[in-house]
Amino acid sequence: MTYLDQIKNYPAPGRMLSFLLVLILLWLPGLALIYGVMGSTQNLADPPTQNLLTILTMGLLAVEFMILLPWWGRRVYQHPNLFYRYGLVITPRNGFLWLKGLAIGWCATACLYLVQWLCGWITWQSPSLPLVQLVLESIPTAIGVGLAEELFFRGWMLDELERDYSPRVALSADASLFALLHFLKPIPAMLQSLPQFPGLFLMGVVMIVAKRQHGNLLGISIGIHGGMIWAFYLVSVGKIVKYNNNVSDWITGINGNPICGLLGLIFMAGLVILLSKFPKKQSNF
Repeated sequence: MTYLDQIKNYPAPGRMLSFLLVLILLWLPGLALIYGVMGSTQNLADPPTQNLLTILTMGLLAVEFMILLPWWGRRVYQHPNLFYRYGLVITPRNGFLWLKGLAIGWCATACLYLVQWLCGWITWQSPSLPLVQLVLESIPTAIGVGLAEELFFRGWMLDELERDYSPRVALSADASLFALLHFLKPIPAMLQSLPQFPGLFLMGVVMIVAKRQHGNLLGISIGIHGGMIWAFYLVSVGKIVKYNNNVSDWITGINGNPICGLLGLIFMAGLVILLSKFPKKQSNF
């Protein structure tokens, strides 16, 4: 029996680490190539170059992740289609749920800013970029990040955890890892942005509850995640709000991120409660 044949008998942490090890080993040659080519032609310290590097390296990682998953499913689990198991299927119902999720995520984020405006904490201003440009840039960003992160966290990771643990334990572990991996920074920055962790944890809970209440289809969580990113991109990149600094950013959101403040936590908790009240659908793709 080979090493790969034994992996499915490992506990969830062992299987997850084994998968990530394979993924990283596949990623490193491409990562070195990208840095080598760009380092020979551009200054890697320039912010535009750093942004491009992030896009290229993370894009490569996402593509290799999606290529590795089918092979991993067949080789380790003898499963013909892990995407189907995760709820990533191309059906009218999943497409509708994606659109529904986009609306929920966008409207929830917009309402969060609206409440801040009504409280006198922010002021609306003209966008720093043409509106058409903002929209055209924000949509592919929202779709790409929403798909990649939800397939990773609410697809692959949640499935691995649910194979070994109860639904409640899997939910807590998945949401905690989602928050932790987004929260890792130098210690001073982590302490400064402490409210970000519970906000991200609740965001992870939102996505899991939404998926479970909608027949385990991933479209709803991809949509909600993408809708939040879409709205936040328009506000942050377009600079269409100005904080009046009349209350602590621990209330409005650290570094202008609305889910990293007390108000954001309240909204996220409310969204969890609202989604949990939706009639639960059967897992029928």
